[in-house]
Amino acid sequence: MSVDIAQNLKNIKDQIEFSRVESLMASERVSLIAVSKTKPVEDVLSAYEAGHRIFGENKVQEAQKKFKDIGQKRREIELHLIGPLQTNKAKEAIETFDVIQTIDRPKLVKALAKEIEKQERNPELYIQVNTGEEQQKAGVLPEDLKDLLALCRDQDLSITGLMCIPPVNEEPSLHFSFLSKLAQENDLPNLSMGMSNDFDLAVRFGATHVRVGSGIFGARDYSA
Repeated sequence: MSVDIAQNLKNIKDQIEFSRVESLMASERVSLIAVSKTKPVEDVLSAYEAGHRIFGENKVQEAQKKFKDIGQKRREIELHLIGPLQTNKAKEAIETFDVIQTIDRPKLVKALAKEIEKQERNPELYIQVNTGEEQQKAGVLPEDLKDLLALCRDQDLSITGLMCIPPVNEEPSLHFSFLSKLAQENDLPNLSMGMSNDFDLAVRFGATHVRVGSGIFGARDYSA
């Protein structure tokens, strides 16, 4: 079955605006990140032709190839890294992304700071918080956030927001509320939270960015 990407984008943006208007906690402006991981460049181009300009990818190498293939259109696109980042990919990440949302440990902070200075390129930076304190999940523990922020500032990295991925089996609103509180306590303006199944709820708790993949591009085929 073919996917109507343009219509899906419109539907989701309409839902975002409805949730934003209905909530007293909502941000004045919410950006939709179209998560194109595992999807072909043709799908990115379909979204681009529908007027969309903000995309998210999980892997550095996949993003490098995919967004190189779209040529001059890349200049108009804001590309977010929303997957875990290995320190040995810091160079390529700084080269490739406009926003990196997944800073979560001191070693990565130092690697990114080194590359930012070397490349003279300044992507926007968020810290990923492991709000559910899950052992298998990336993200700094909430209790260690202040220390990581202090290190970032010591390394001249400007952090503008926080990101989280709530545990699958827990009520996401608890985590969205918690992340919002952490952002307020640390004077950070941006909140990246909410995905295809809960983005409308995230908007109600103050998300400035929501990350939607299958809701736009259809289900992913991980067997390919």
